[in-house]
This record gives sequence, C-alpha cells and structure tokens, in this order.
Amino acid sequence: MIPGGLSYFTGKRVLLLQGPLGPFFRRLSEDLTRSGSSVWKVNFNGGDWLFYPSGGISFRGRLDEWPLYLEELLDRHGIDTIMLYGDCYPIHRLAIEVAKRRKLHLWVFEEGYIRPDYVTFEYAGVNGKPKISADEMQSQRTHLSQNAPSFQVRRAYGLSVIWACLYYLFASIGKPFFAYYHHHRPLSISEAGPWIRGAWRKIFYAIKEKSVLKKLTGPLSKKFFLVPLQVHNDSQVSAHSDFGSVETFIRKVMTSFANDAPNDYFLVFKHHPMDRAYRDYGKLIKKLSKDNGLGDRVIYVHDLHLPSLLRHALGAVVINSTVGFSSLFHGNPVKVCGRAVYDLEGLTFQGPLEAFWKSWQNIVVDRVVFRRFKNHLIETTQLNGSFYSRLPASGCSSGMIWDYDGNASAHHGA
Repeated sequence: MIPGGLSYFTGKRVLLLQGPLGPFFRRLSEDLTRSGSSVWKVNFNGGDWLFYPSGGISFRGRLDEWPLYLEELLDRHGIDTIMLYGDCYPIHRLAIEVAKRRKLHLWVFEEGYIRPDYVTFEYAGVNGKPKISADEMQSQRTHLSQNAPSFQVRRAYGLSVIWACLYYLFASIGKPFFAYYHHHRPLSISEAGPWIRGAWRKIFYAIKEKSVLKKLTGPLSKKFFLVPLQVHNDSQVSAHSDFGSVETFIRKVMTSFANDAPNDYFLVFKHHPMDRAYRDYGKLIKKLSKDNGLGDRVIYVHDLHLPSLLRHALGAVVINSTVGFSSLFHGNPVKVCGRAVYDLEGLTFQGPLEAFWKSWQNIVVDRVVFRRFKNHLIETTQLNGSFYSRLPASGCSSGMIWDYDGNASAHHGA
C-alpha cells in the first residue's frame, strides 16, 4: 500500500496508458483527480476508448512512431508520473524505456502476487527478481503476525468476462480507427468462440474429474508433485523464464521426472483456468508419458480445487506462478524454474530440478521467513482490492485500500 494513500500523488501530473480490461482506470483517474493530481489517459484501440471515452488521447499511429509521440506528449503536459498495467506489452516496454531515460516516476499495476484479496501496484516494474534478500529478511522491521487484508474481495469472474467481451467487441468495431494497433490476442468478435468453448470445457471437466480429486486426496495423497501450468502467452513465460513456451516447460519437467524421481511418485499437471479456452496439452502429455515410460504416473487435470491439491501434494514445480506462493503457505517445498519474486533461500529449493524429486523430504519452508516476506510484499507492492469488483468501504471510486501506517521506502520512489 501507499504511505499517505492517494494524497501521495497530490500535485503529480499523471499519464495513464493501458489498464486492466474494464473501467478501473477511469475510476482511478477520478480518485487521482480528487486527490489533487492532473491526469491524462492514452487510448490505443476501441476497447480502451469504451472504458475511457471522454478526455482520452487516441494514439492511432504505428508502434515505431509511439516513442516520439510519447516524448511530445510528456513535454506538452509536463508529465512526471506514468501508470500502466503490465510492463511487458510492446507499447509499455517502449514507454518504460522513455520513462527511465527521462527519470520519470513509473508505477505498474499487475494481478496480485497474493490472491485474491490483493492487486500489485509496484514502483518501476513487476515480477522477476525477489524484492528482498534472505539476509535483509532476517533483519527487516516487518512484524511476524499473519497479515490479513482489511477486506476480503468477492469473486468477480462473471464481471471480468463481461468487461472482456465488451472490450474485444469495441476493439473489433474500432479497428478502422486504430488500424496499426496489434494486441496479444486477436481483437475480433471471433474471440467469443474460445470463451464459449472455455465455458463448455469448465462444465465438462468439473464432471469428468470428480473421481480424480477423490483419488488425489485419497490413495495418492502425499504421493504426487503438482505442476501448475501458466497461460500460453503470459509474459511470465516469455519475459520471466528461459522456456519460451509452456510446451517446452512440460517437456523439461517430464524428462527430469522420468530420469530422477522415485518410481512410486506421481506427477500432476494442472491447466490454467484462464487458458482453458485456448490450449489443451492432453495429447502432448500423453505422448511424453509414453516416450518416457511413465505409464499412468502422469495425471492431467483442469478444474480441481487448488487448495485441496496443495494440501495433499508433496511439493510444487512452477515456472513462476503465484501457485508457488500458495504452496509455500501450505508448507510444501517449491522448485521455481523461471524467475519469481518469492524464489529465496529459506523459501524455495535452490538446487537443480533433477535433485528436487529426491530432496523434497529434506526441504523445510521457514515459516518465519515466509511470514516476513509475505508481510514485506504486502506492505511494499500490494493494494487490498480488485480490478473487477469494488470495495465500497474503501471510499474510493477505484475500490482500493490505498494507504497504511508506514514509512516511504525505495519501493515507493522515495
């Protein structure tokens, strides 16, 4: 959270780039304006325009024209602060380069490191390397009690689906006006097809996998490792790992498991729920199981209750998923194969993947380090709230709990 809350930005001249799907950046603009900030917003497609129709600045040029356009925009309005959602999109990468060169304040929103009650709001960038070292953890001031959010966030999946459908519909309609814009997914009403397919798959697998959950929480309890997969085009894979694709990660894990894991252990791959509509790795996993002689020791699931799986797993192998953090919460060993904020000595296994399968029994998650790290992460990078449903008790249009009783730190640009 931010020391002093939104008043921290009083007098700032803020430029908003792309935000989460939905009206969050419009609400944020209202909050910032009331706090004494001057705010401008750039729209890059019809979906952006839908949720910020008045007062927005439309950029309709090519990507290679964007840096110069941005420079002129910054000069024209005397911008000193930039806010954006996700720091790996091409337009944002270029904006970050400009911001760093001009020594502007840069704040990045992202999905919460700790979910579902938080979102990430971090100075200079998100994800990647841990935010504090193990040595700093031992001496830092944050208290040891379990930090609880001020308010619990109610699930907003249905609302996020509505925002997404509206965003893609208007992005498709507005394509002639933003002809040069390229999104990481097709900006077309054809995107409704995958969402319908995803809804059908959710129902199908919920019925099909009931017996699998009973098996994993019964006869196979504490006999399997959990491998949560990530969205196929997630920047966590492309920017914060060396795999390049989820398929490459699957191959690496299965080959290592076949060569180094004891023969009485099982491997459970869990599909990412937000990728349900776009990918299915069933054929690949089945083929690799056969090629590596794993037989029925590999199980592929989609919609099983995650906390139940974590309670009964031996440990987790992740690229950098937040499921790894949830696994640590349950006291389970975690091997990070990419780059994650929680990949610290005392928290995660620091040796090679090949050794993890045999060493998990000797791995102890340091509960003191975990609580200190969680509290440090909350105090320096997290806001209690949701992009898709508001917390009325916050008193803000954005629905976020913005402030805490703390001191400004380097993480807050002080």
